[in-house]
Amino acid sequence: MNHKAIRYILFKVITLEGILMILPAIVAVIYGETDSFSVFLGLILGCVVVGSLGSRKRPEKMVFYAKEGFVVTSLSWILLSVIGAFPFVLTGTIPNYVDALFETISGFTTTGASILTGVDGMEKSVQFWRTFSHWIGGMGVLVFMIAVVPMADGYSMHLMRAESPGPVVGKFVPKVKDTAKILYGIYFGFTLVEAILLMISGMNLYEALTLTFSTVGTGGFAITNAGIGGYKIASQVIIIIFMALCGVNFSVYYFLLTRRPKEAVRCDEMRWYFGVMLISASLIAINIYRAGITSTPFLAFHHALFTVSSIMTTTGFGTLDFNVWPEFSRTLLFILTLLGACAGSTGGGFKFSRILIVCRTVKNELSFVIHPKSVKRVYMDGHSVESTTVKSVFNYLGIYILIMLVSVLLISLDGFSFETNVTAVAATLNNVGPGLGMVGTTGNFSQFSAFSKIVMMFDMLAGRLELLPMLILLSVRTWKK
Repeated sequence: MNHKAIRYILFKVITLEGILMILPAIVAVIYGETDSFSVFLGLILGCVVVGSLGSRKRPEKMVFYAKEGFVVTSLSWILLSVIGAFPFVLTGTIPNYVDALFETISGFTTTGASILTGVDGMEKSVQFWRTFSHWIGGMGVLVFMIAVVPMADGYSMHLMRAESPGPVVGKFVPKVKDTAKILYGIYFGFTLVEAILLMISGMNLYEALTLTFSTVGTGGFAITNAGIGGYKIASQVIIIIFMALCGVNFSVYYFLLTRRPKEAVRCDEMRWYFGVMLISASLIAINIYRAGITSTPFLAFHHALFTVSSIMTTTGFGTLDFNVWPEFSRTLLFILTLLGACAGSTGGGFKFSRILIVCRTVKNELSFVIHPKSVKRVYMDGHSVESTTVKSVFNYLGIYILIMLVSVLLISLDGFSFETNVTAVAATLNNVGPGLGMVGTTGNFSQFSAFSKIVMMFDMLAGRLELLPMLILLSVRTWKK
């Protein structure tokens, strides 16, 4: 274990977080929030000084492998959240540190699960930090560091693999640093375009920026108690489009930018993702229209598509309270909660690529039973999937189910309903945000005990980091020589 390299990266993370807090500090100045500005200024100075002193000397050996990559990624996200919770506590927005940490982890992991019962009276700068945490965590803080901090390129791939979602993480170009720059270039592009479109639709700059952070980061923190339902249909349509786009593997956009549309269209995962989204929205639209939830078929499809896009991309925004929808719609939304978005996107969940690999492997196994001498391979995007990848997907599925079952059992000690417990764990482990029952669109997670919140904090981090980094961090064997 290269402890010096790990410490160096962690101090860089502290410095980076201090620099990122400059933006909410500027917002505090604009809106005349003196106390909040003092809090952010103190945290900025503290982070920059501590981080700079700790990382002033770069280790001679920046060599680290998969184990170090998993450990430093987990520790970075925990450290980022521990420090990021202080603005909530010191400004008095969330006095209880456990609750503040829950809100912060939910922000950085782009989960969107909240312990707040209302956000209308929150100071602008704190609200900005809350939504900005989605944007920071959406693409990944370590991916950003790889893009801007000089590191050994051959080893930084271990950081990208530990932080990036999906069964396989590849490079667009030979250098990892350049790949990280391309990813953030696309991410910045989506952010800029959506913010401009939301302003054209009638929002002011502050609303457009904060909701864009929550959308492109697929997080779901709203800035009013009414959520997205309080905005115009035009604004909601823009948000639907960008939620759906940010749930697509970013390699598709790289192919389009490099004028390789055939490779973009060849993406099996993307086709299934949009197909399931449209079919699910259509089924729910029919169901809620017949139940009298909406007055016209157009509104039924609009709200259904918004909700399905929000759940599948694990954003968690809402225009209507789907907790009161018919049972068929609620059940379908719960299934979509487990599916998630595409690998290589800012969305969470199990990922469509893994689902396709599982389904195609099962299909091959059934074929093998009927034709024992047949030799079949799993294909994705016209290419054969390595057996190691197939194995890792099934390992992931086993760990995923185990963590979900244990988490549901642990939080059931609070005595809430089975529906609430299962959907709360599913919503946090898949980084979706809202569930059903007590944690529905109009509910929150404030009534859970501190122990249950800690369990779900682990689930949010594990879900965002693809399970293994958090498990490796807690393994005793990791720390043995």
